[in-house]
Amino acid sequence: MNPRPTAQIKASADDFVVEELPAYAPSGQGSHLFVRFTKRNLTTEQAMAALASALDTSVRDAGCAGMKDKVAVTTQTISLAIPPGVSAASMVDRAHEVVLEGITVHEAVPHGNKLKPGHLAGNRFSIVVRGIERSRLPEVAASFERMGREGVRNDFGSQRFGRDGQNAERALAWLGGKAPAPRSPYLRRLLFSSLQSVVFNDVLEQRVADGTWATALEGDLLKVHASGGLFLCVDAPLDAERALRGEVSPTGPMVGVKMREPSGAPQALERSAIDKRFAADFDWAKTKALGEGTRRPLRIHVNELTFEPMEGDQREERTGCRVTFVLPKGAYATTVLSQAVSLDQNAGESDGADRPREESPRT
Repeated sequence: MNPRPTAQIKASADDFVVEELPAYAPSGQGSHLFVRFTKRNLTTEQAMAALASALDTSVRDAGCAGMKDKVAVTTQTISLAIPPGVSAASMVDRAHEVVLEGITVHEAVPHGNKLKPGHLAGNRFSIVVRGIERSRLPEVAASFERMGREGVRNDFGSQRFGRDGQNAERALAWLGGKAPAPRSPYLRRLLFSSLQSVVFNDVLEQRVADGTWATALEGDLLKVHASGGLFLCVDAPLDAERALRGEVSPTGPMVGVKMREPSGAPQALERSAIDKRFAADFDWAKTKALGEGTRRPLRIHVNELTFEPMEGDQREERTGCRVTFVLPKGAYATTVLSQAVSLDQNAGESDGADRPREESPRT
């Protein structure tokens, strides 16, 4: 028997619904127009280009909080620059009159700043999972129930590493002077983010293996989920109780020149993972423009989770379900789904998380 039942997602766009949860509301004044819309069977870039063209503004000045799936129904916000000499009120009126195939505009509100990557609170998902053996549906339901209660490990999925999985190796090659650097600043940042992700996954894998990924060790840098703050664990038994209640989680490294380090055993584990990828004399200063470094929780909470079996002929061997949940920004829906089912298609190519375009870059 497979460790998890096999299943499929994205049989159609309606099977994968994503709603971006904004970090803040636009102010109503300023030189940018925040446009909230729903798109279907379009990439975010395609939707941005279509809306910019319809409103006679440059797509190069457009901004978004995160890329969303193509084979999906997704709701998100982008910002478009209001051209000089054009009133904000007229841009708002025109946005509400836009008629584009696959795009429905919900609102348009001026704001003072361009929308930038990561400027969101999270995403709400509603996903149909198909092809599950009917006899194993209770097992799938129990897995989702457990995740809603305990959270899940916060891995980066394969989509983070490019279609051929080689983005991290490409980053190491040019950072180590063995290959020319990509000409595009975007590609340089993309490659470095893949390298950061590999190190994080290495650390998380070791914490999973020793059973400490969801608890507190002395020396851990712990994240307070309610506030987002970090603090050093100096009382492991006390903080382990807080971790059990879901208040805090240990964090792992997103390497960079300004990344804060833990101490003790967690620090030794992280340095070992970093030393596997980087030479001892590596000059971290040259990565400053690529990503200064931060901490990422090893665990994510799956909020507002619901599970609904699909109705159908009880005599059929396979069935499905619809699962809904809310994830914080940067977390992957497939990370959640893969804890309950084994996805038998390449679902990891895109799963609604907010990220740069994950494709095999060319230099």
